[in-house]
Amino acid sequence: MDLRLTPLTSVSTAALKPAVGTAAKLGGAGLTPPAGTARVTGGGFGEAFKTALQNVSAAQNHASQLQTEFQMGNPNVSLEQTMLSMQKAQIGFQAALHVRNRMMQAYTDVMNMQV
Repeated sequence: MDLRLTPLTSVSTAALKPAVGTAAKLGGAGLTPPAGTARVTGGGFGEAFKTALQNVSAAQNHASQLQTEFQMGNPNVSLEQTMLSMQKAQIGFQAALHVRNRMMQAYTDVMNMQV
């Protein structure tokens, strides 16, 4: 999960393709994350934020799935893989939460400005 912030341009929106939507196998576990996340095609900040939230949700769902599989004794799911997935989901959630808090603060600042 790449959390670097770069300006959105028509060229850099291709970098926002969700990594969780690929069909690549994760660590040989035979489990793939849920597909169906949206892609940004120049819809602006709102669309990018919506896509980011969908990616965070998919990461959390995938971490939960791995956790359940590990608890049920699936030999293809390791503890390391499960913990790494849970940490990635937590970092993604924290990043989304910080962006939301900053946006709410900016909205409050704009609304309190005198015209």
